[in-house]
Amino acid sequence: MLEVIDPVFLGECLSVLMFAFVCVALMFGFPVAFTLGGSALLFAGIGIACGVFKGALLGALFSRYFGVMMNELLVAVPLFIFMGVVLEKSRIAENLLETIGLCFGRLRGGLALAVVFVGMLLAASTGVVGATVVTMGLLSFPAMMKAGYDQKLACGTICAAGTLGQIIPPSIVLILLGDILQGAYTQAQMDMGNWAPDSMSVTDLFAGALLPGLVLVVLYMCWVAFIAWRHPLRAPALPPLAAGVSLGKKVATSLLAPAFLIFAVLGAIFSGIATPTEAAAFGAAGALLLTALNRSLSKTNLQTSMRETAKITAMVFMILLGASVFSLVFRGLGGEALVKDALHALPGGKFGAMLVVMLVMFVMGFFLDFIEIIFIVVPIVGPVLLMMGIDPVWLGVMIAINLQTSFLTPPFGFALFYLRGVLPKDVPTAAIYKGAIPFIAIQILVLFLLAVFPEMATALPHKIK
Repeated sequence: MLEVIDPVFLGECLSVLMFAFVCVALMFGFPVAFTLGGSALLFAGIGIACGVFKGALLGALFSRYFGVMMNELLVAVPLFIFMGVVLEKSRIAENLLETIGLCFGRLRGGLALAVVFVGMLLAASTGVVGATVVTMGLLSFPAMMKAGYDQKLACGTICAAGTLGQIIPPSIVLILLGDILQGAYTQAQMDMGNWAPDSMSVTDLFAGALLPGLVLVVLYMCWVAFIAWRHPLRAPALPPLAAGVSLGKKVATSLLAPAFLIFAVLGAIFSGIATPTEAAAFGAAGALLLTALNRSLSKTNLQTSMRETAKITAMVFMILLGASVFSLVFRGLGGEALVKDALHALPGGKFGAMLVVMLVMFVMGFFLDFIEIIFIVVPIVGPVLLMMGIDPVWLGVMIAINLQTSFLTPPFGFALFYLRGVLPKDVPTAAIYKGAIPFIAIQILVLFLLAVFPEMATALPHKIK
């Protein structure tokens, strides 16, 4: 029976089945790295038995894994994670929130504005959404309830501020996206006959994400200010006594040093003084220094930070290795050609293809983590979209904001689950969902603005080159 079936068609069917099988397995909670690698090897075996996959292709895995180990850029991942974990464990985040809260406290909605502002700073230091949402939930929610804030506004603000870690550089998402898009952009140009391809770096993606990220922060703050103006009881000001008499000293000790570290890291990257990896090393050392100056650098904190960094880094790289097997088998079965033909057949050209890819990623974000989506989807659709003439920096920023939006979207948004896990039992889940909706609308608005005005993402990278 198999002999009368077109082998190309059979291979494409197997690639689609493999993709669906992986998505279903991940939704059932199976480990990501082993699901990706194991499913790929299973379908590779089926493909070999059916005569539609060449087993010799698996020999390319060695060179792929060696390439991952030799990739200097990926060294930035554990360094930035370590920087964020150290700052989180050393009470620097707590001091930041307290200080900024005192600065904004006399304003209606000032505490919520402080949460957004601190969320931006933590995003630039941690780059990990879960850590930021949990930290902000534990620190700011009790203070907002004590001040008389509306539960929905408090929950929505914390979730939205926590997801800024997706888009504000130096984000782990942007590093992983940039690494994948680098290879995809080079491959796309070579497939089009350009044997001297233009380069695209993670620094370009950092620069491209900076303005859209800041626009998100400003719009979040505008929404909070609007609620405080229209409904003062939902976002009251703090009592005058809360400001204290040592505000200047608290700003100098709690705010200036972390802010200087963050701006130094980003400034070194954007100015070309240091690569992202070198800047990450500087940031990690700076975080240790700040922790020591804050008198929080204990053996226990250091060991905890190192263990947490090792766990997160191991997870990321295990998924990366599993995704390498998946993408290799998917291509070997003809899945890449199927995706290419499907996207080219869509009405609207590259804009229609981009819209469909964004919608698919948005829906997948309900069920899968951003790392899984980046490693599964981007290697498949990235080269095809880039061959259609889409700017790689704009594509990367659009994907990052899209995944950030899916983090907030009920009922499966990961940021909502992170916050639910640290809130008191008497806070209804509906309050978290309803509070997130206005911020989802803001993120969709920024996605629309970015689609209409790509210069928001492409202008700064062109200037710093």
